Order: sequence, then structure tokens, then C-alpha cells
Amino acid sequence: MATINRKKQLITNGVTHLNQKARALALKSLESALDAVDPKQIIESRLRLRDFTLRIDGYSFDLKKIRNIYVLGGGKASGLMAEASEQILGKLVTDGIVNVPRGSKHKTEIIKLHEASHPIPDKAGVEGTHRMLEIAEQAKEDDLIICLISGGGSSLMPLPRGEISIADKRKITNDLLISGAAINEINTVRKHISDFKGGWLAKKAYPATILNLILSDVVGDPLEFIASGPTIPDSTTFGDAINILKKHDLWDKVPASIKKVLSDGKKGTIAETPKADDETFKKVYNVVVGNNRVATSAACQSFESAGLNTFLLTSVLEGEARHIGMMLASIAHEIVASGNPAQRPAGIVAGGETTVTIVGEGRGGRNQEIALAAALRLNGLDGTAVASLSTDGVDGPTDAAGAIVDGKTLERVSEEGLDAERFLLRNDSYSFFSKLGDLVLTGPTGTNVNDISVIVVL
Repeated sequence: MATINRKKQLITNGVTHLNQKARALALKSLESALDAVDPKQIIESRLRLRDFTLRIDGYSFDLKKIRNIYVLGGGKASGLMAEASEQILGKLVTDGIVNVPRGSKHKTEIIKLHEASHPIPDKAGVEGTHRMLEIAEQAKEDDLIICLISGGGSSLMPLPRGEISIADKRKITNDLLISGAAINEINTVRKHISDFKGGWLAKKAYPATILNLILSDVVGDPLEFIASGPTIPDSTTFGDAINILKKHDLWDKVPASIKKVLSDGKKGTIAETPKADDETFKKVYNVVVGNNRVATSAACQSFESAGLNTFLLTSVLEGEARHIGMMLASIAHEIVASGNPAQRPAGIVAGGETTVTIVGEGRGGRNQEIALAAALRLNGLDGTAVASLSTDGVDGPTDAAGAIVDGKTLERVSEEGLDAERFLLRNDSYSFFSKLGDLVLTGPTGTNVNDISVIVVL
């Protein structure tokens, strides 16, 4: 069960009684969202084994006809997913390996939890992914492969294609991350420089059966982009990958090995990623076990239980983080002025994943930037709070999950002699909220379903 650290301080930072109440309600709703997408609880509640029949969401697998069960996968939530899967299946699991973020504390006996780097891939990730392919390629027609896929899997399961080195892959990943490219764009490139992603795992495991359990971290749950879809047919092309790099002014900076693979692919001299008409995918079963909608719904339920008029704004939020923060503050003002989209006391929830185009040299993350931009527009509203966090507990290259602000934050800033606008211009939201003590800290949560932002107006 994920909890927010230092809640008492975060609440008392509200100064006024109404702001403290608004902050408390906002933080409780965020914790409820995290609880709802706990990977272990989700797997334990959805994946059922009875009389050697494995069932989930209308699919059933007669394990008496299965020779071997292998468990493969990777992602920020894959450790907890592996724990739960092994508890359910026990010694029916023949072998398995799952790549997890370095420092994970999960425990399994049969499935190896192999630590690797995120968000920038490393050699350990390559080694673990090689082992997954070895297992997949030895699987036979009467074998079952259970894939545990979650956000972060793209970085944690790297297998560079052709002559591409892990150093080259690290460079292009880092360049894409700081360019402001959307996750779908990043994963389009990743799929075309990989021997594992973009359906290749399924292709190499055929004719084994694959049950793909997915915790979605991509807005709208497009399966092929979650962890770059190792078992999903790919609708994108080498040409798409090249166009994305050109769009973000990266094509001329791309390492020669990557440029060669992409160019050769566009010319047709190397194979495209497997497409939907490939017979491979007739034996692949996909189940989204958790996503942002589950988390946002739980946040709404928390508000409803507290007696707030609740409105789910969206679970597919995208856009520049600072613009989204301003929009959330504008919604708070609209509630005060007109009672739209909900009458006071109101609780508004939005989920998705924004982007930050880095122009300054500061430190922060998209959720902290949302909160900082919102603070600049809340303009003294009492009884109003905006909070935003990343459900994996890691917002950008920081140890914070996000941040919380209220209608009096700018008054506190003035007392501290801080220039909030300047911090925003430098993309330095982490430093700003560190000074105020308004960082939302959870530590790594073991889950990952994008971000959650909430507004409370009392």
C-alpha cells in the first residue's frame, strides 16, 4: 500500500484552515488512486487458478495440456506482478525472468527478478532481455508464456538491433526524453532499433501461446506502445521513426549505427516489425489489468466519500505540463465563479501524461511543473488545492512523485523571497518546492499508470 510521506507537514503548509482541509482531501484522493492500481492486488484479484484451469477476463487455459509455463517481462510494476503470478501458479512455473528497476525489493523463488536501469537502458537490461529471448525461442507449441508488461518496460528490456550499441541506444533515448517527444513517438523509434520490441518477442516465441498481462502507462492504452509492444503487432514503420527524429531536430544527431538501421529498414533491406496479418498473433491473448482510468476512478470515489461534488475531467490528458497547470487553476476559478463543472465543495480529477519541453537548466518533473504553473494562477483562492503526482513515485529525474499547492502558495513564496515565475522559466520546480516543503514524496510505488492531478475547491 503506497503512502505519501510527511502528510502532516504538507497539510499544515496550507496556512489557513480551509486550505489545510483542501490539501488533506487532495492527498487522500491520490493515495486512494495509488491503492487501486497496486499490481500485486490487481493480479491476485484477476488471475484465477482452479482445477488446473487458469482464467482471466473470459480467457481460460487448460494447464493439463500445457507442457511448460514460462514467465517473462519487464517494467516498473513487473516485480510485484511476478510475485503475485508466482504465488498463484507456484511450482507450475517452469522458468522465468523479469527485468525490474535497480533497487527493487520484491522476492520470487522461480522467476528471476533481474535488475536493470531506467529510464536510460544499460548492459544489464540487455543481458536480461537476451535471456528472455532464449527462453522464448526454445518454447514449443504446447507451452504457455505469461508476459508481465508495464510502463518502463521499453528502457528495462533493451536489445539493440544490428550493430547498434547500448551506448548509442542510451544516447537516442536520452535525446528523445529531453526533446519533448510524446511517449508514442519515443516508442516508435525504440521499436525500430530493437530485436525484441514491436512484436519481435511474439514472433520469436511462436508457436507457443502467449498470455500478455499489461499494466498500461500510455494514454488511451494503445497496446503496441506500452513497453513498445514486444508481443503486439506494430502499425508503425521505419519511415515513421525517421520522421519523428526529424520532427524533433534529432536526425542529424543520431549515432551512425542507428541511422544505418533506420535507413536500411526504410529501403526494405532489413525486415520491418511484425504486422497485424502475421499468424504469430493468433496465439497471443492481451489483457489490460490496470490503467489510468482505474486510478482516476478511485480518486473520484475518495472525493465522493468525503461529500464532494465530483467530476472526472479526463483519463487521457496530454499537453505541455505548464499549460495543463494553468488550465487546472482556471478550472478552480470557474468553479468559484459559476459552479462549473461541479458545484462547491468540488473535487476534480484528471489523469494522463503531460510533457515538459526543457528550456532551462533546473530540476523537476512534469507533475511538479503542473503544480508550479497552477500556483501562479490560483490567485489567493482560499480552500483550494491542486496536487499532481506520477503513479510510479518518480517524477522526472527527482526523488519526488509530484507536488501540492493552494491559493496561498504565492503568499508563502513572497515571504520566502522566491520568484515563482523565474523557477518555472528555468524548469526548476523541484528546487522551488524543496524550499517550500511541498514536494509529494512516496518513493518508488511499484506501479505505473501515468499521472494523476486533482483539484479541490471548498
